[in-house]
Amino acid sequence: MSQLTSPPPRVHRAPQPRPADDDGARARKVSQLKRRLTPYGFLTPTGVLLVILMVTPIIMVISYSLLDGVITNKNPAFIGFENYVEVLTDPVFVTAVRNTLVFTLTSVVVHFGIGLGFALMLNSPLLGDRIKGLFRVIYILPWLFTVAIVAVLWRLLLSPNGVVNYVLGAVGLTDGSTEWLASPSTALAAVTFINIWSGYPFFMISLLAGLQGIPRELYEAARVDGAGAWKQFRHVTLPQLKPIIISMALLDFIWTTQQFALIWMTTGGGPIDATEVLSTFTYKLAFTRYDFSVASAAAVLVLLMSMVLAFFYVRHQKSRD
Repeated sequence: MSQLTSPPPRVHRAPQPRPADDDGARARKVSQLKRRLTPYGFLTPTGVLLVILMVTPIIMVISYSLLDGVITNKNPAFIGFENYVEVLTDPVFVTAVRNTLVFTLTSVVVHFGIGLGFALMLNSPLLGDRIKGLFRVIYILPWLFTVAIVAVLWRLLLSPNGVVNYVLGAVGLTDGSTEWLASPSTALAAVTFINIWSGYPFFMISLLAGLQGIPRELYEAARVDGAGAWKQFRHVTLPQLKPIIISMALLDFIWTTQQFALIWMTTGGGPIDATEVLSTFTYKLAFTRYDFSVASAAAVLVLLMSMVLAFFYVRHQKSRD
């Protein structure tokens, strides 16, 4: 009887245990990815608005500046940089650049001088708290008015029959009938004065905050070394305020070069281009001459100038950090 060979015993292999860490690692990766993408999700709506409201118009204006008769011409032709040449060779553009520099530099320098003087006064221990509070209210009033109110107010004050002519005529400084905003010899000085009056509180508030942040110990150490009031101001106050002064000056320069509403609502760039600045020059090209291509070229030049100023401002802020 043949022996039946029994089948080999079946080897039961234990199932390989699935690493318990795989699911946990995958979950951690997903969680990390969500954490990284969450800030971009919050920024997406703002980014979309920036692209729609800023990037797209800038690209359109740059493209318009390279075409001939855009908007008014059904099929504008590409002409390269001819519009830029036309702008740069326009004598009114040269006048606008000169007026912009005079208007801006004068405003920034006087803003700083008046703002620093008032800030020092409001920070002085010689004045009581009630007097300081009263002066703060008075000095900050020009900054509370809108540009429209400022323009209308000063047009009334500087009119031939206004208060300014009456006062100056009463003390014998003028004949009392000066056309401050209508005379080519006084119009630029008048709008510069108005801009100074309405803008100095920006410097005053910023410098006052800087003065209040200077440690008292520095002044005490300077007095121990025998420094008087002038040397304390020169060697303690100004160095401590230097970062604020540079930042405020750059910001004010950028804003003032783009001032439009005040000049447009007081003189409209006249008389005889006496107060024509880059902003009013560009506006007139577009909406008076309807030459949108040349106006776009002028706008691009203003944009480039603003970008240069913004570069120096950002660079200064980074150096402070």
